[in-house]
Amino acid sequence: MDESHRMPLSVPRARRASPLRAGVLATSVALASVAPLARGVAQQDLRPGPRPPDVPAQWMPLIGDYGPPSDSNPWIVLERGGALFVTQKGGEPEALARRGPDTYSAAGTPSPVVLHARGAAGATMVVGQLALPRRDYVAETGSYTVRPPRPVAQLREDALRASPPVEAGPFRAPDLVDLARLDPAIHLDVRYATSRNFLRTPVYTEARALLQRPAAEALVRVLHKLEPLGYGLLIHDAYRPWYVTKIFWDATPPAGKIFVADPAQGSRHNRGCAVDLTLYDLGTGKAITMPGTYDEMSPRSFPTYPGGTSVQRWHRDLLRAAMESEGFTVYEAEWWHFDYKDWKEYPILNVPFEKLR
Repeated sequence: MDESHRMPLSVPRARRASPLRAGVLATSVALASVAPLARGVAQQDLRPGPRPPDVPAQWMPLIGDYGPPSDSNPWIVLERGGALFVTQKGGEPEALARRGPDTYSAAGTPSPVVLHARGAAGATMVVGQLALPRRDYVAETGSYTVRPPRPVAQLREDALRASPPVEAGPFRAPDLVDLARLDPAIHLDVRYATSRNFLRTPVYTEARALLQRPAAEALVRVLHKLEPLGYGLLIHDAYRPWYVTKIFWDATPPAGKIFVADPAQGSRHNRGCAVDLTLYDLGTGKAITMPGTYDEMSPRSFPTYPGGTSVQRWHRDLLRAAMESEGFTVYEAEWWHFDYKDWKEYPILNVPFEKLR
C-alpha cells in the first residue's frame, strides 16, 4: 500500500452504555457520543402489501431465465399471483397454461412459446424453432464466478503498488464502526474473506464489516424496523479498501464492468458509505431467498428484475423500502447494494483491515 494513503487509525474501547458499542474507528482516539436508538417506536408499515404465499415446489425448476449466455435479453419465466408467466424485457407477461404433465405454453407472445418441464439438461423453452436452455448462473459453485485475465495474486501485487485517485476536500474525518458489535441481530457473511465469491479466492485479509458512524446508526434503525416483522440483517460487505476495488475491476471482463466500481473514480465502499446485505429469518437464522444470488453478474441482480416468485420479489422490495426509509439508495444494478446519503462527504480510503485496530 502507498504510504501516502496509510492513516494511523485505531480502535478505542467503547463505553458499554453506547448503543453503537465498541468497534469505533477514527483518526483520533476520542469516542464520540451516540444518541440512543429507541425500539418500539411508531413507524410506517414498510411491507409491500401482504406477504405472498410460497409457490409449489414443482414450479421452482421452471422459474428462471432462458437463452444462450450471449443473449442479453433472455426469456423469463416467473410466478405472479399464483400463476406462471413468460416475458422478455419490456414485454407484457403472458400467462403459461399447462398442456400436459411436463408441458406449458403461451400463445399470445410474438412467437408461440412451449416450456418443457423435464429433460436430461433440465427445463427447456421452445420459441418457434429454437430450443433455449434454462440458465443456471451459479450451478457449479453456488456463487457466480468470473475468470480473471491474470492470477489474482498478480492483480493484488499491482493493486497494492497503485494509489487511489487524488480528491479535493474538505472531507469528514473517517469514523468507521464495526457492524458486528452493534446488535446481535446483525450477522456477517463476508464472502470476500473466503473462497465463496466471484473470484473463488479470498481477497480480504479479515472478515469484517465497517461503516461510517452515521451510516451505521441508520443501519441499526433499519434493523429495528425489520425485527418486528421477523427479519434480521445479513451483511456481506461494507467498507472496502481501494486496492480491492482495483483488483475487482482488473479481474472482471468488460461485460461485467457494470457490477464493479472503476478504481479511477473510487467506490462508495471505499468511503465506508456502502453496504451489501440481505435479510435472514430471525426464527431459523437462514438467509431469505431473493430473485437472484448475491454478487451475481446477471439480469437477476437488477432491483427491477421482473422474474422469480412473488414472495422473492416481496422480500427484495421490503429490504429496499426499509433501507430507503433511513437514507440509503439502492444501486441500479444490484438489489443488495445500498449507498448512504452522505457518501460524498467522506474520502476514499485504502487502509487494509489488519491496520484498522
